[in-house]
Amino acid sequence: MTNEAGTGSAQGDRPAAHDDPDRLDDPGWTRHHEKREVTTSPLGDRLPPWYPRALIYTALTVASLVLLRVTIYLLRDLLLMLMVALFLSFAMEPAVNWLADRGWRRGAATGLVFVVVLLGGALLTYAMVDLVISETSRLVDDAPRYVRDTTDWVNRRFNTEVTSDDLVSQIETYQGDLSTMATNVGGRVVTLSAAAVGALFRLLTIGLFAFYLTADGPKFRRTICSRLPPDRQRMVLDLWELAIAKTGGYLYSRIVLAALCTIFSWVAMEVLGVPYALALALWMGVLSQFVPVIGTYLAGALPILIALLNAPIAALALLIFFTVYQQLENYLFAPRVTARTMNIHAAVAFGSVIAGASLIGPVGALLALPVAAIVQAFLSAFLQRHEVVTSELTAVSMSQGDEDDLRGPGGMGDLGEELWNDPAGASRGETPSGEFFSRMLRRAVERRRHPHSPDPQSDSDPPAR
Repeated sequence: MTNEAGTGSAQGDRPAAHDDPDRLDDPGWTRHHEKREVTTSPLGDRLPPWYPRALIYTALTVASLVLLRVTIYLLRDLLLMLMVALFLSFAMEPAVNWLADRGWRRGAATGLVFVVVLLGGALLTYAMVDLVISETSRLVDDAPRYVRDTTDWVNRRFNTEVTSDDLVSQIETYQGDLSTMATNVGGRVVTLSAAAVGALFRLLTIGLFAFYLTADGPKFRRTICSRLPPDRQRMVLDLWELAIAKTGGYLYSRIVLAALCTIFSWVAMEVLGVPYALALALWMGVLSQFVPVIGTYLAGALPILIALLNAPIAALALLIFFTVYQQLENYLFAPRVTARTMNIHAAVAFGSVIAGASLIGPVGALLALPVAAIVQAFLSAFLQRHEVVTSELTAVSMSQGDEDDLRGPGGMGDLGEELWNDPAGASRGETPSGEFFSRMLRRAVERRRHPHSPDPQSDSDPPAR
């Protein structure tokens, strides 16, 4: 009895063979239970057969991710320069393509555009450096006179007896300290030169990458597409063309608005007698256009301060001019210039700049708006929209311009009805970007109308084989 109980317990209450003598003659029953006894073990119950392989794959994945993170960290400067060069090539490609269509060799066209960009940057840098040095020296020299004039005005206006002797003596002491710093600047030339050489090397690296990406753009894209299937090739080329259209449109619209702001500001400051009118106008034009929302106010602070040091009435007049011009730009110039290039909501633009600056610093702030424009155009074309239910929370009063934007097929927003009816041009620009936008719009609308049909091909797509 004891042996039988022990045997039954050890084998999971399975009846032993000797309990039923008839089963001893059944070879199938014997082979079945012998197999169960061989394959069943405590270790097999705890570890599935796939566990060692999964453990190895997990370890390899973690090691690969760590190695990738370390590699990206070590190459972060090079990757950042490559990203800047890529967006710079996006911005230059429309001008290079325009010259290439008129008979220029692509390398020569890229070189010409590059020279124009370098000369413009050098001119702006020289003007701003000369302005900062001259005005700082002038402000330091005239500071005691400004203090005495301000003190005399306060005493006359409020019948007080404020003395400025102590403050003037402190300013003169600071003037001596500034002179001492100027004489000791020679000892820091080595450090400044090293920093300048490093910055120059980065600029040359970015310029070299941007030149080759632009001059050899078709070859570069052909190399990438040769590694992809045809449907992926079309998607990559469409996205590439979208990036060129949006980045180039952003840059050229900013240049046009900056030129308008520079011209109007220069005329106003010349009339008001503000010194360094041209340099201040360039400062105003560049900073006001490439820093969204608050750029105009930041740029206008310096001209107003310099005008205030010369004539308070001129500073007040300049403040009024900047306020009026900002309204003219917002409601007259900017809508007509950016309607065909890039139209981003002010809150989105400001938030994208803050996000870009937080991620990769000043470079991220400069690249944030083109990236936001590319993402916005991509989402507008490929995300499905639905009719909004009627509610007080969604009731808005739209201007005629807003209604025109929403009138396109399927509510495609800023792509709109014009591209639908004019598929050959980029908003009447007759460029490949216009063909791309209209093709992308037609595909999105056809997918919306026929969600279960295959991806329709536009007139410009090659026939399916």
